[in-house]
Amino acid sequence: MLHLAVLKQILFASAQHAKRSRLAVGCWRCFWEFWNYETPKVLVVKNRNLGIMYRGVQLLILLYFIWYVFIIQKGYQESETGPESSVLTKVKGITRSPSKVWDVEEYVKPAEGGSVFSILTRVEVTRSQTLETCPESLEVPHATCSSDSDCVAGEMEMLGNGERTGRCVPYYSGPGKTCEVTAWCPVEDGGTVSESLGKMAAQFTILIKNNIQFPRFGFSKYGNVKGDKNGYLKSCTFNETTDLYCPIFRLGSIVEQAGENFTALAEQGGVIGVIINWNCNLDLPDSACNPRYSFRRLDPKRTQVSSGYNYRFAKYYNCNGTNTRSLIKAYGIRIDVIVHGQVGREPFQPDPHHH
Repeated sequence: MLHLAVLKQILFASAQHAKRSRLAVGCWRCFWEFWNYETPKVLVVKNRNLGIMYRGVQLLILLYFIWYVFIIQKGYQESETGPESSVLTKVKGITRSPSKVWDVEEYVKPAEGGSVFSILTRVEVTRSQTLETCPESLEVPHATCSSDSDCVAGEMEMLGNGERTGRCVPYYSGPGKTCEVTAWCPVEDGGTVSESLGKMAAQFTILIKNNIQFPRFGFSKYGNVKGDKNGYLKSCTFNETTDLYCPIFRLGSIVEQAGENFTALAEQGGVIGVIINWNCNLDLPDSACNPRYSFRRLDPKRTQVSSGYNYRFAKYYNCNGTNTRSLIKAYGIRIDVIVHGQVGREPFQPDPHHH
């Protein structure tokens, strides 16, 4: 037993020695491999056409960086996008429908003069509505009936005009019947009159004042308006070439530059964007920083379900002690004034534009 134990110790010691020897040899081999290096093989193809193509590609890449990135995009400049902006608007003009003359106080909504407003071009008026009972509109789902059993008293259709009385009554015209409701009567399609305001609407003028500033560079441009000397703003109209700093636009001209037909747009309404871009190089004088205008229709006119623009409002009055209203469904041209911009300046330069 003693000899067996000694033999095991000798074998274990031999194994440990062999392991340390292999580790030492491995480390020595890695040391010499560390100093090895590789070189790629270079294949020279003597072909004139391939050489011209190769140099041409290199030249195009070089021109791209010099001409487009540095000259056009001013890639060497520090830049800031998204100016802080204020927009003030004012509309002027009068027009008439078959029944009355309309002035600015009536056809511009809202009247505050912000960056989003609408100009009425057609109205559908339901006059002299009072709170009483009358037939429901045929356009309301499940409004048609043949007997009182089809109309549940107290029921209200979410898209309807009032609360059902439980009676089935003849419609305003024709042989049909609908459920009677307690509502502002007559309901909208029971006695609606359509009137167009488009006779003079294309000649309306819109004053758009826009101030911007880029806080990072302390740069501001107080107004897209030329100094009002000798009554300039009283007689000028915007022209991109001759009157860039006259901020007075004709409504018909805006619609035309957006590629739309004014008569068709006035009939169904729509949304027109007036986009003002301020893209300026602050390494140049202030006079080189000028607005650029573009106009486009924003509502999806090719999708009939969601095209056009209209909304409803009411005018209330008291007639012989009875509360009465006129319901107006207004179609109009909504104007959205949208301001974009970007400025750039060579880094490490003093700011000559700081105010």
